[in-house]
Amino acid sequence: MSASGGNKAIVAAFMANLGIAITKFIAWAFSGSSSMLAEAVHSVADAGNQLLLLLGGRKARKEATPEHPFGYGRERYVYAFIVSIILFSIGGVFSIYEGVGKLQHPHELEVPWLPIVVLLVAIVLESFSLRTAVVESNHSRGNLSWVQFVRRAKAPELPVVLLEDLAALTGLIFALIGVGLTILTGNPLWDAVGTVAIGLLLVAVAVILGIETKSLLVGEGATDKDVHAIEQAILAGPQTRRIIHMKTLYLGPEELLVATKLAFDPLSRFADIASSINSIETRIRQAVPAARVVYIEPDLYVDPREAHPATDSIVIKGLE
Repeated sequence: MSASGGNKAIVAAFMANLGIAITKFIAWAFSGSSSMLAEAVHSVADAGNQLLLLLGGRKARKEATPEHPFGYGRERYVYAFIVSIILFSIGGVFSIYEGVGKLQHPHELEVPWLPIVVLLVAIVLESFSLRTAVVESNHSRGNLSWVQFVRRAKAPELPVVLLEDLAALTGLIFALIGVGLTILTGNPLWDAVGTVAIGLLLVAVAVILGIETKSLLVGEGATDKDVHAIEQAILAGPQTRRIIHMKTLYLGPEELLVATKLAFDPLSRFADIASSINSIETRIRQAVPAARVVYIEPDLYVDPREAHPATDSIVIKGLE
């Protein structure tokens, strides 16, 4: 995912949520709808989340320092994790609290048509925001399903915005149903039920975001496709005999660390090995551009059976 694509989706979501939050607060002030209040707080939380994502992207661009020699790429993961916590604590918990309070102390709607108008306008605006996130995600999603994209994406911004927009759109529908049933039946409990449903939805999305961003924070390696491409790039030339072992780690959404031990010809000269390593690094970066940090350790490969022939013979006899 390009940073510009992610920022475009974030800015679109921020502008939509800011405008929607203001109109929702106005509608709540005039109507007293708990669903409108829950949705207003949800929109404020989402707008704050988008600012945090932009801040994380800015901090991630800082130059590496002796204290942080691999740079600050993971700042984006940290702020995405904070976003999931905010969505849970501010959006979800508050909505459930407000909904339960209204279930215990129902409140009649005032100016009932106003929440309906605001919710319909909000649905249109959120749809545009979600569409922007979908279009930007399609640039890097490839053949992955949406579930696979959210789970495997190394850049957190688009999955976060996608899930936030989807939750916001679904929450608006819950609020519309709750307010609509309250108007039709005259029973304010439906408005409270809609508020609780919004809260539960936000908690579920926050848990999903928390799990996925925690995995990125702990450290994820390259995808199977990229691992295969790196192995093919290493073995494409005549320089190395085999890969003894290899490990990968994302230092940031667009920076992959590759560390590998390769078996070389035991009769190779040092200058030839150094030249071979440079060629292999070039091929790796061409195959997987995100592989910006590459460490290659030359070594000699010894077959375990050749190293311990006596042990092997004993084991074989034992098996017979």
